[in-house]
Amino acid sequence: MRYPRPEPLIFELSRPGRRAVTLPASDPVLKPVEECLPAGLLRSEAPDLPEVGQLDLVRHFVRLSQMNMSVDTHFYPLGSCTMKYNPKVNDWAASLPGNARVHPYEPDEAVQGVLALLHRLEHMLAEISGLAAVSLQPAAGAHGEFLGLLLLRAYHDHHHPGQVRSDILIPDSAHGTNPASATLCGFRAVQVRSNADGYVDLGDLAGKVGSQTAGMMMTNPNTLGLFDRNVLQAAKLVHEAGGLLYMDGANFNAIIGQCRPADFGIDVMHFNLHKTFSTPHGGGGPGAGPVGVCRALVPFLPVPRIRCEGDRYRLDFDEPLSVGRVRSFLGNYGILVRAYAYIRMHGPDGLRRISENAVLNANYIRARLQDFYELPYRQPCMHECVFSADRQKKRGVRALEIAKRLLDLGFHAPTIYFPLIVHEALMIEPTETESRETLDRFIEAMIRIARDAEENPAVFEDLPREMPVGRLDEVKAARELLLCWRT
Repeated sequence: MRYPRPEPLIFELSRPGRRAVTLPASDPVLKPVEECLPAGLLRSEAPDLPEVGQLDLVRHFVRLSQMNMSVDTHFYPLGSCTMKYNPKVNDWAASLPGNARVHPYEPDEAVQGVLALLHRLEHMLAEISGLAAVSLQPAAGAHGEFLGLLLLRAYHDHHHPGQVRSDILIPDSAHGTNPASATLCGFRAVQVRSNADGYVDLGDLAGKVGSQTAGMMMTNPNTLGLFDRNVLQAAKLVHEAGGLLYMDGANFNAIIGQCRPADFGIDVMHFNLHKTFSTPHGGGGPGAGPVGVCRALVPFLPVPRIRCEGDRYRLDFDEPLSVGRVRSFLGNYGILVRAYAYIRMHGPDGLRRISENAVLNANYIRARLQDFYELPYRQPCMHECVFSADRQKKRGVRALEIAKRLLDLGFHAPTIYFPLIVHEALMIEPTETESRETLDRFIEAMIRIARDAEENPAVFEDLPREMPVGRLDEVKAARELLLCWRT
């Protein structure tokens, strides 16, 4: 993959007097803008902004966009992130005037269609998960974790006043944000070990669960790409101690339509709508992390709740046990519309096929690459497969070099060095949206990399070479990042 010459900074394209947009002259009847502003807010000199003609400006940003990797242009096998294709009909639905132009302060009577869509989406997610009710407010997965833990705290404060429920148990195979979320909410994160098969070690769990346990945060399937077969016993241990079982829904794409989390003991979970129900979330967002709860937690859900009375919908703030608002308005509405369209488009049978194909694709990659990379867990995986690059590291080629080499071969790298319990981890999630031909090209690239590591490890020095930006000093890039055109 060869990119054109490096694109200059927009400041380097700047020429005095160039304009992308020319504004009309001020109306002579009105005061000039500078006379309408307080003197203390006026600049003494013009800002040092680039001056570029409109055509040059458009071409500059289009060229920059073509240097990016995205799901629409490249295979994007980030493990745990579920970077799947977003059907463009979802974008069309979200851009309809009644969705794109709705104002958050409009009265209930003026947004009946919006409230109806959100109310139906809540019920769809509740049915898919088997849980009693859903809040759409959280804006991302970690935000959903935050709400889930607030609900756990509110439940214990209400039902067990005076008890100290300080501990959240977290398996070492759980999603990486779980310990941070627990700490943020004032809990003590207690790690639970995995056993040799990659499941929760029930003996270790039994020794750590007790009267201080508020709950357990479990990712299932876990970050090893395995469905935890010990989940029923783990739920029993936590519930017998009076705790609640939280499920991180980051990997829900593997089991949607196949089983319902409520049926294996989950009390509260978040959904990553931007993962399982499309809208890839590269570039930092936006996302949506609705939270579903069992019946015992319904009174504590955030307000406002959407109520349906006959054929009319309204927002209800009268919930005395509610934890309150956790997000302005009702969440990232455009993402919720996309998820609604995605679910309606696929229906129950289509959702089941999604998980079936996601699991099939991951196991296809696992089977094709198991002779070239170490496989820490030999049983079939779910939606993602986790390899170790320990064999390559013995030749001086780390997981990091493998990732850099993949960039030069035209593929976004998979997740590396996570999960932490796998040394030199390569975490690959193909999703259900990739074709057999794309998977084969990726597999061939990975085999080529493994052979080069054995026969010619020098090829991995100073990678990447074909990308717009070459190898960086990663410590300086993090600690001495230059963000100014002139310093």
